[in-house]
Amino acid sequence: MGCTQSHEDSEAKARNAEIEEQLKRDRQNMAREIKMLLLGAGESGKSTVLKQMRLIYNKPYDAEERDSYREIVYSNTVQSMRVLLEGVVAMGLDISSANQAHYNLILAAPALIEGDRFPPSLANAIKGLWQDEGVREAFSRRNELQLNDSAPYYFDAITRLANPAYVPTDQDILRARVKTTGITETHFQIGELKYKLFDVGGQRSERRKWLGVFENVTALVFLIAISEYDQMLYEDETVNRMTEAMTLFESVANSRWFIKTSIILFLNKIDLFRAKLPHSPLANTFPEYKGGANYDAACAFLLEKFVALNQNPSKSIYAVTLHRRHRHARACVRRFCCSRRYYPGQLARVRSSLVLGECRACRSLPASP
Repeated sequence: MGCTQSHEDSEAKARNAEIEEQLKRDRQNMAREIKMLLLGAGESGKSTVLKQMRLIYNKPYDAEERDSYREIVYSNTVQSMRVLLEGVVAMGLDISSANQAHYNLILAAPALIEGDRFPPSLANAIKGLWQDEGVREAFSRRNELQLNDSAPYYFDAITRLANPAYVPTDQDILRARVKTTGITETHFQIGELKYKLFDVGGQRSERRKWLGVFENVTALVFLIAISEYDQMLYEDETVNRMTEAMTLFESVANSRWFIKTSIILFLNKIDLFRAKLPHSPLANTFPEYKGGANYDAACAFLLEKFVALNQNPSKSIYAVTLHRRHRHARACVRRFCCSRRYYPGQLARVRSSLVLGECRACRSLPASP
């Protein structure tokens, strides 16, 4: 009897030890797993950031995936030219008589361009129209239109896109625009840390899926298309995109679901922002801004506008600027985004979790008074 009891006790202890060891391993794995929620208004560039992360830290696109992007690139290119042509009409501009047939062809083209090759007639039409003075004038006023940022890139590459042997490059894929619906999840690993990055649609109709679903994420990455300060929403052309982004950020930063969650403000499309400032004054949208076309002053002004929306003094907010440099995007924290305190431990986490480049210095931003 005693031997039987002793044997059962030994088995129970062994099982308990095994369970404890498994729990310990699970806790260690959880400690090495960082969950991040990628948020932002529509057109803020969330999907592009995800694709960039995949290319750098996960795996390249295989031949089948590249083939699947071919029709997307074709359709984006034709649709962008259609938007410009509609802008020509709305702005009271003219198309040259030499391009009238091209104009009619683009407007009659289907929304989805299917097939393994860019139709030569459409390629020739885009090539001719892109040189048209009326189209160029409409493009110079593109902030009045719902035009993809990738439009000039694809127009300039039209000969390459129309080549029968065309295969989308990494850059073509990064610039391809597909509306995000629902929730997508991207996994990648850096050293011992495993990252799960969740992306949800930025359009108004998708936002109800955000709150409450990711209460326990490590951090929120909120993307701001900083170049869109003079543009209107796709869904409502009476609402400024930057104003909409601020409204959205305020609701997220002060949500009861994310009270203790750190926020990384990702200032995206700053290359476009820098180029636009001299021609489209920031003061037209924000009359209180007095910094003229000074890039650093404009960035600091917009950043402070967002930070001031945070009502929680204990919340950590970090600011990072993202721009294209050669093949890859680069990320760095601007020196103007700072308070009196350094957080070297948090810097390591922010640097590793952003993973797009060189966060040389990261400082926590204060909450609004």
